[in-house]
Amino acid sequence: MQTISRQIYVWTRNLHLYFGLAISPFVLLFSISLIFLNHTWIPLGGPDRVRQFTAAVSIPPGLEHLEGMARVEKVKEVMRQIGVTGEVSFVRLNDGGLIVPVQKPSQEITLHIFPQNNTVTVERRNTGIWDAMMYLHKSPGPHLANIRGNWVYTRIWRWAADATVYLLLFISATGIYLWLILKAERKIGLVILGAGVISFMGVVYVLCA
Repeated sequence: MQTISRQIYVWTRNLHLYFGLAISPFVLLFSISLIFLNHTWIPLGGPDRVRQFTAAVSIPPGLEHLEGMARVEKVKEVMRQIGVTGEVSFVRLNDGGLIVPVQKPSQEITLHIFPQNNTVTVERRNTGIWDAMMYLHKSPGPHLANIRGNWVYTRIWRWAADATVYLLLFISATGIYLWLILKAERKIGLVILGAGVISFMGVVYVLCA
């Protein structure tokens, strides 16, 4: 029985350690980007200037009349013709054409598609590594669920972000287990746990008061 308990302890400790190391880059990204989001601050300046070009393309017929993912898929066909990749944020009709914001880490792209003359104007701006971190923090986001995740790398990032959250829950649970097992750490653990509970309840009280 003691051998089984020992094996459970060793496996839990190892998984706690190695899973923590595996997700540490993601935790750092979310933590650093949250500071920038909270303070609306980007180090080392802001975005680059906008670069623009116009190209002739073959626009799928009836693009203006489609909705949801059907419209996004047709927009993707136009994007492939001009070598643009990224997550389509939305598609909006405007003055006989369509406006399509396309986002990817460190870049903001806006397409102005004109079906009447088969042209597209592309506005591209580099936003930098820090803005890329904030984009990843918010991506894919809760909005426009019917078209969200239309870029393959957005879907991969969503799976990675979900995995990070699940592993954080696992690390928290195994951390409590390991603290209970290690008798020498119980007193200091109670003090730290109590401080965490008090600070959390204080924040909740202030927000709800």
